[in-house]
Amino acid sequence: MRATYMYAVGDVRVTDAPDPTIQQPTDAIVRTTRACVCGSDLHPYHSMPASEDGAAMGHEILGVVEEVGSEVRTVSPGDLVIAPFALSCGVCEFCRAGLQTSCVRGGFWGDPGFGTAGTQAEAARVPLADGSLVPVPGVGADADEALLNSLLTLTDVYGTGWHAAHMAKVGPGSTVTVIGDGAVGLLAVLSAKQLGAERIILMGRHQVRTDLGRDFGATDVVAERGEEGIAAVRELTDGGSQVVLEAVGHMPAYEQSVGIVRPGGVISRVGVPQYEEAPVGFGSLFGGNITLTGGPAPVRAYTEQLLPAVLDGTVDPGRVFDRTVGLEETAEAYRLMDDREALKVALRP
Repeated sequence: MRATYMYAVGDVRVTDAPDPTIQQPTDAIVRTTRACVCGSDLHPYHSMPASEDGAAMGHEILGVVEEVGSEVRTVSPGDLVIAPFALSCGVCEFCRAGLQTSCVRGGFWGDPGFGTAGTQAEAARVPLADGSLVPVPGVGADADEALLNSLLTLTDVYGTGWHAAHMAKVGPGSTVTVIGDGAVGLLAVLSAKQLGAERIILMGRHQVRTDLGRDFGATDVVAERGEEGIAAVRELTDGGSQVVLEAVGHMPAYEQSVGIVRPGGVISRVGVPQYEEAPVGFGSLFGGNITLTGGPAPVRAYTEQLLPAVLDGTVDPGRVFDRTVGLEETAEAYRLMDDREALKVALRP
């Protein structure tokens, strides 16, 4: 089959790779219907050390089950399935608590130690299929493009945006500020709106993206960054935002979060941190009784909750995909996103 590997900074190639096979009785083989490039894939695109063997890329996949192991009970060949970015058993204490990213048997895509390759490929072996895969009843691989794109967001970005809002306890009447106008930030806006937020301020400076954010529920847009952005949000919110959803992962975004949150407020981070230390002392979080929460989203915990509104068209999170290319063009998909020529690119094998 064909699959995507990264070999160094900016060096993405689609190459031949072994076809996936059943290795454990709990495995399934899924033929890719749609995959995509994630904003977090751009972190290694900027920083990966050179590797002769390369790293298998991709962690979002919507596809059709081709084969299942002897112990798989919840999906069957022919099912269209959603596979989250974290694979999980579904029965350990963490899975039962809705924290599948900490599953004691689970793991992530592209981890040779866990036995997974990447999902920017024609097919994938899915370990722990019963705990990980979510079948989509009544929908096939020939569904319309808009629905397939929306289903694909449930593998990561929609569930991650929802996680940001959920962990911050967004509810009716909340004032929420979202930092970042990438796919996760925009779907954090959508999620905050669904949860009843009254005012949603989107911090972003790409108008096409912030216009989509307004469609998703943003009531205000702040394009300024740094101290100017902090001052603008504090003025809009009469002293600071109750909730800040940080969907970027770089230190300036965290510092901006600290600057705009009001005493007693919540900062919920879901952008993958590109730093190891952050201010949490008296002058940043402690003195104001600020709650810091978030983390890698256990999107599997939210799929059944979010799926019905996608299927009935109540929400259309797939609008974050503004480009679709063939799998062989994956390197171009990375370039388009890195150069801000595309918000999020879907891959079609």
